[in-house]
Amino acid sequence: MIELEGVPELVDPVMVAAFEGWNDAGDAASAAVAHLDKEWKGEVFAALDAEDYYDFQVNRPTVWLDGGVRRITWPTTRLSVVRVGGDKPRDLVLVRGIEPSMRWRSFCNEILGFAHELGVELVVIMGALLGDTPHTRPVPVSGVTSDPDLARTMDLEETKYEGPTGIVGILQEACTHAGVPAVSLWAAVPHYVSQPPNPKATLALLNRLEDLIDLRIPLGELAEDARAWQLGVDQLAAEDSEVAEYVQSLEEARDTAELPEASGEAIAREFERYLRRRDGGGPAGPGQPGGHATDGEGAAYLRDTPSERTRPPKPKPSQRPPEQSPEQGPEQSAGSGDGSGDDSDDPGEAGTAESSDD
Repeated sequence: MIELEGVPELVDPVMVAAFEGWNDAGDAASAAVAHLDKEWKGEVFAALDAEDYYDFQVNRPTVWLDGGVRRITWPTTRLSVVRVGGDKPRDLVLVRGIEPSMRWRSFCNEILGFAHELGVELVVIMGALLGDTPHTRPVPVSGVTSDPDLARTMDLEETKYEGPTGIVGILQEACTHAGVPAVSLWAAVPHYVSQPPNPKATLALLNRLEDLIDLRIPLGELAEDARAWQLGVDQLAAEDSEVAEYVQSLEEARDTAELPEASGEAIAREFERYLRRRDGGGPAGPGQPGGHATDGEGAAYLRDTPSERTRPPKPKPSQRPPEQSPEQGPEQSAGSGDGSGDDSDDPGEAGTAESSDD
């Protein structure tokens, strides 16, 4: 039995999890949980034993100096609690770590043990995959679940995926079998600019999480970082006619596919988000500290960061990414050895977000 000393009784707790590696293209999902932990000053209360779940030749420990004393940080998964006040207080249990190398069933059972002891009412697992999506359009985020009732009540897709999966898919199924409501949120990262970070995809995941759990999330500088990222990719793509032409073809395909989706329901969702943020108290302007913005064209953003830009590789028609499920995730790059596969330049790794359901 898991004993949690020093953890206060939580209010309507939701567990939010993300894992670096196969299901974290552009580090978008793990960065989203890190943002929540930073903004709400999360307090770590538990860490899983690294010896039980990680191959240290794949995920190596790091050595660092602390006042002249050498210390070691081991790869692991940590759990923290953030207390969210306001008119509708709701606490979050944040799970952030690296996709385990082994013993996935024991890993999920341990996570679920914490969820049970803390009275968690919902588990939200975030992931990101490489896809045929242009960087100039809003990031597609799909919400999926294995629970038909949850799909109906929360306006989610019911997953029908069959094939290889990562820890995101395994943890969601473990939650379902344990009777814990669980949802996966998947963001699509452009496969031609897959190098982390991708603040625009991180922002999209946080916006979707806001809608899902009805909680106002402070975005800080993230919205401005997202626009700086997009402007940087715009400039690099404009320098190469082949890349610019390819991006234009993705834009046309995306706009054509989404034309029927520009419905009153989508407009209503955006308006509801605006009203919730405006009435949530504090500075409501997206450009102000703690303000909010969507990842669309009207967002306000931060400084440009040209030193962090990377040139998108030329996409080759013969290497167009295959149709793929978010649960399948981006493939590992050859010889990477770390299981992440997120920063590969090979477009053949990419998945397609819009066509999948987990």
